[in-house]
Amino acid sequence: MSQDVRIPVQGMHCASCVSRAEKALAAVDGFSHVAVNLASETASFQSELSSAATLSNAQQALSEAGLAIPTQTLRLEIEGMHCASCVNRVQSALESLDSVVSAQVNLATESATVELLAKAPDTQSLIKAIAGQGYQAHIKRSEQNSPGPDRREEEQRALRRDLLVAAILTLPIFIAEMGGHLYPPLHHWILQQLDQSAYWTVQFALASVVLFIPGWRFLKIGLPLLVRGSPDMNSLVALGALAAWSYSTIATFAGQLLPESSRFVYFEASAVIVTLILAGRWLEARAKGRTGDAIRHLMSLQARQARVKQGEDYLDIDIAEVQSDDQVLIRPGEKIPVDGVIIEGSSYVDESMMTGEPEPAARGEGDKVVGGTVNQSGSLLIRATDVGDDSVLAGIIRLVEDAQSTSLPVQALVDKVTAVFVPVVMSIAVLTFVIWFWSGPSLAMAMVNAVAVLIIACPCAMGLATPTSIMVGMGRAAELGVLFRKGQALQQLREVQVVALDKTGTVTIGKPALQSLIPISSDDKSSLLGIAAAVEQASEHPIAHAIVRAAQNENLTLPRATDVQSATGQGIQARVNGQAINIGAPHYMTQVGIDLGNADETLAALNAKGQTTVCLAVDGELKALIAVADPIKDSSASAIQSLHELGLHVVMISGDAQATTEAIASELGIDEALGDVLPDGKVDNVKRLQKRHGTIAFVGDGINDAPALAAADVGIAIGSGTDVAIESADVVLMRDDLNGVVNAFAISQATLRNIRQNLFWAFAYNTALIPVAAGMLYPVTGLLLSPMLAAGAMAFSSVFVITNALRLRRVSLAT
Repeated sequence: MSQDVRIPVQGMHCASCVSRAEKALAAVDGFSHVAVNLASETASFQSELSSAATLSNAQQALSEAGLAIPTQTLRLEIEGMHCASCVNRVQSALESLDSVVSAQVNLATESATVELLAKAPDTQSLIKAIAGQGYQAHIKRSEQNSPGPDRREEEQRALRRDLLVAAILTLPIFIAEMGGHLYPPLHHWILQQLDQSAYWTVQFALASVVLFIPGWRFLKIGLPLLVRGSPDMNSLVALGALAAWSYSTIATFAGQLLPESSRFVYFEASAVIVTLILAGRWLEARAKGRTGDAIRHLMSLQARQARVKQGEDYLDIDIAEVQSDDQVLIRPGEKIPVDGVIIEGSSYVDESMMTGEPEPAARGEGDKVVGGTVNQSGSLLIRATDVGDDSVLAGIIRLVEDAQSTSLPVQALVDKVTAVFVPVVMSIAVLTFVIWFWSGPSLAMAMVNAVAVLIIACPCAMGLATPTSIMVGMGRAAELGVLFRKGQALQQLREVQVVALDKTGTVTIGKPALQSLIPISSDDKSSLLGIAAAVEQASEHPIAHAIVRAAQNENLTLPRATDVQSATGQGIQARVNGQAINIGAPHYMTQVGIDLGNADETLAALNAKGQTTVCLAVDGELKALIAVADPIKDSSASAIQSLHELGLHVVMISGDAQATTEAIASELGIDEALGDVLPDGKVDNVKRLQKRHGTIAFVGDGINDAPALAAADVGIAIGSGTDVAIESADVVLMRDDLNGVVNAFAISQATLRNIRQNLFWAFAYNTALIPVAAGMLYPVTGLLLSPMLAAGAMAFSSVFVITNALRLRRVSLAT
């Protein structure tokens, strides 16, 4: 059945745009009667697809045509989800709405990330759709600015309360029944005090309170979903516990309806099932709370108040009220509340939360500071630049939350299984009951085995297996300065065969420094360096800056240079102390008639080391060779060795001369060096490497690296790089350190290994124990699985999966 669809279209400016949009939409299978309106910037058509598929296909088609559907992203907190089938149900409900482009529901974070049409109706339609599936939802609050009560802590307290009530009331039934089986005199003593009818009535009273008060949380969600034909794990628990309770109630008050051989009560099973599953939920909630420690730690870095200048006074206001251009005073020892620029004062700032550097950095007027860092010594007056959600810290938190909410491709298998899992389990339970009823010794045994199947098969562990590992892994990565902007990169890194590194600013520091000054005559090195620096002060060339910095580091007093003239890209000449000074490349010296004598061998040796050499001449005579190079980062050698140990092919790409590039590559043991590469050429080289080696990760930090970062399968940006590079990357390294690349691979491997372990446990557990619960081993071993043991095993499976995921908090990384 076709539906009329009307969507906004962004990026149209002329009639050709309209034509392009119409052709793109008309080419989609299932779309017909396409009409695009430039004035209203909308497209209308008929679709035979579902709402979610319609918007997804339309978005892809328009994107390929250079247009877009304007969307907005909304994050919802969802209460009541406990298994993978819950996730599937909520996601399907959201994707059925006309305004929803895509939805990702995460069990570990108990949240949904929804992409909506930008001009969609209010969010109540989303909340109502989720409520229709038996769950509560509300808009996720901005936690960094609203330190209100933690919903998870509230849930833990409620579960603990219900567990205590259930345990206190269940214990007498459990001791009486199980104790009576293990120690028969106890059973005889109880029946001497109470006749069987009174004994069963007491059990009925206690079990009823457990089932209908603490256990109400299962009934109120599970039973309505069962009636609607979309059962979840709450339905399985409710059905199992109610079956045991109902059968026992009939045996107690209407025993004549049952055969004599089947008049038994299982009140202890119904009560223990509720108690054990509540215990599992409580342990699960506590463990899940620990999975969000990384986000809470990041949020704790944010100051709660700021001291803002208003008139002649300074007032403490809530951080949410700070506006751009406000003047904010930070006293010694205080957290810097917002991103800004220092307009008065100087201090040392602890920036370790951003850079990982333990030593505080000197900051003064004109320098930028970041919210969440700590002012160490002097008072600072800053002008706020980025506040609220625009701050660096808020951006980091947003990146981590988005990565934690990602659904990896491996999750598709889980989704397919869990979509049919609960109905299949209920069918197995019915089949178990029928088989045991017709072939077993009693109706009671048929009921007990069917209940065991219902209880043990709850798919909690399946639903938690992937998202908990992602959540903990991404949190651990963030703590150690590795931010996954796109969660899919976590899985793609595992498939990478080659790592391509930009040279300048990535392998090297990115700031040329003086390596050596080699006198040709007996002149003093310091005096020669002072002369060179005096002339180069007027130049903006990076080599000139390196020479001047070297002189400043030696605290040299520089003479005065006059008549300074430069030949762009070649050299510079001037007069110092009445002497004619020439500084430049060897070919420049030849042009101005200066004999290089026997310096050729020295020049060749320096060039072989990847150093750029300039010559210093005084009054037409060569006096010194000055070698400048971009120093290699201390971490580069160890990082490249670690990449080799991971079995990766390492390539360095640079715009520098091929000889310089090869010299650095040889020093570091890099497999392949590509020099003389222009910015556009980096993309071509990335594509060639992809064809030759397969999946590639590119690491860079500059604006000219952005195209290559986007073209690679995984783009990794050094955090000290430009915003453009970071926005083009899949992974961002907060620290200016190549070991972060190794850490990204380590986190990827550890997280995916953890996911595989969890999935194996979740699937193996259900595959092995459902047949046991159904009684398949009974003919051979006489073994049957009690519903109480089934409940305990089910609760343990979820706790096991989360505990295994929490091991990722201890992943050891390169430093």
